[in-house]
Amino acid sequence: MPEETRKPSAATETPPTQASPQVPAQFSVDTAHLSTAYANFCRVTGTPEELVLDFGLNTQMQPQPTEPVKLTHRLVVNYFTAKRLLGALHMAVQQHENTYGVLEIDIQKRIRAPGAPRPIAGAR
Repeated sequence: MPEETRKPSAATETPPTQASPQVPAQFSVDTAHLSTAYANFCRVTGTPEELVLDFGLNTQMQPQPTEPVKLTHRLVVNYFTAKRLLGALHMAVQQHENTYGVLEIDIQKRIRAPGAPRPIAGAR
């Protein structure tokens, strides 16, 4: 005899609970004045109260650059926001690597020998 599934009555259902402190709140955002910039360089400095992130464009390909990196944006955040940003960036990079493969940040390990075949995109 098949088991019968029943929906609990309204009297036995548990009321929705308030969001836990670990769940980030969803905020509406206004992007009317949003600007976008590209950076391939980031310098991190800080004070006891804040973390300072300077972003810029490094156009040099040599290991010993001959011209300075042109910094274009500075972001100053408190350490609580920095830690939340760290977690969000970690999750985003982890999802990317799970989909596309590990990102090698050591340039020497990414250099291919001349004539070596290119890896197939998505192959592991």
